[in-house]
Amino acid sequence: MADAPIISVKGLRKSYVSQAGTTEVLHGLDFDIMPGEFVAVMGPSGSGKSTMMNILGCLDTPSGGQVLIDGRDISTLDDDALAHLRNRMIGFVFQGFNLLARTTIEDNVALPLVYRQEPRARRRAAANAILGKVGLGGYAKSMPSQVSGGQQQRVAIARALVCGPKIVFADEPTGNLDSKTSHEIMALFSELCRKEGMTLMVVTHEADIAQFADRLIRLVDGLVDYDGPTRGYFRERAA
Repeated sequence: MADAPIISVKGLRKSYVSQAGTTEVLHGLDFDIMPGEFVAVMGPSGSGKSTMMNILGCLDTPSGGQVLIDGRDISTLDDDALAHLRNRMIGFVFQGFNLLARTTIEDNVALPLVYRQEPRARRRAAANAILGKVGLGGYAKSMPSQVSGGQQQRVAIARALVCGPKIVFADEPTGNLDSKTSHEIMALFSELCRKEGMTLMVVTHEADIAQFADRLIRLVDGLVDYDGPTRGYFRERAA
C-alpha cells in the first residue's frame, strides 16, 4: 500500500545487561514514519537517540516491542536476512566519514555494490552518477585526503545512496563540520530526499540542523517527549 508506513515502531524497548545489572535505555516508543518523510531526532545525551537509530537500521535488536521495516518485523529475521535488508533498503551516514584512506573516492562510493557482487563497470557507472548528484563529479580518482571535510561527507552521502536505498539514517552527520559546511550538507540532504523520494532520519544535537527536517521526534529518558512538525516545536520554544 502506498500509504503504509515504511517504518512502524510499537512499544519499542531496549535493555542492556552488565555486571551492574539491567539498564533500560528505551522505555516503549510508538511512532510511524511514512515514505519520503524527512525526520530529525533530538534529545539530550543518554536519551536513546543512537540506540533507537541502530535498531531501526537493523544494526541492533529490540528487547521488546515491534519494529516493522517496509512491513517486515525485524525481530523475526536472522542475521543473513537482516544483512540483506540493510544492503537492499538502508543507507547510513555517520559523524565520522568512515572512508577508506587508501582507496579512491570512486571506489569508496562503490563499496556497497561490491557486497552486491555487481560487475565493476556497473559499480563505476553508479558511483560516478551519484558523485555527480552530490557535486563531486570531478573527484572520482582523488583520494579522501585530497578533499575537504565537507567534501568527504559528500562522499559518505554518495556511498549511502549508491544502492538506491528507500531509507537513509544519518547519525550526527554534521558533527565534524563548521556551520557553513553543515548547512550546505543539510541542504543537500533535503534536496536529495525530495528528488530521490527517500525517507531520511537525522540524529542531531543542533537546533539549526534539526530545522531542515519537516518532522521532529524528541527523546527524553528513553521516551518520546515530542513528535510533530519541526517548525511548531521551535516556534513554541521561541514564544
